[in-house]
Amino acid sequence: MGDCSPPTPLIAAFDLPVGLLPWYQGIMKKQTVVPRKKRGPPATGKGEPVVVRMHPPMLTGLDGWIAKQKQPFPSRPEAVRRLVEIGLKAKAK
Repeated sequence: MGDCSPPTPLIAAFDLPVGLLPWYQGIMKKQTVVPRKKRGPPATGKGEPVVVRMHPPMLTGLDGWIAKQKQPFPSRPEAVRRLVEIGLKAKAK
């Protein structure tokens, strides 16, 4: 049924001369896996991201508020954070 020949030695399986087997095993042990670099900018802080869609009239108002601020002008996400903070403070009074 099956082939009853003795198993081939490890050296014959790799077709390496007897003197190269220890060298080959030494090289294989020294290899390390280099982790892949993360893409994108580093995380700026902790918090939960909130995605908001805004219609053009609301964006125009947001951009107008940004233009009235002192330089350096805040980005749109920073402007939204500041406006939410202002709104929450006004509601608490």
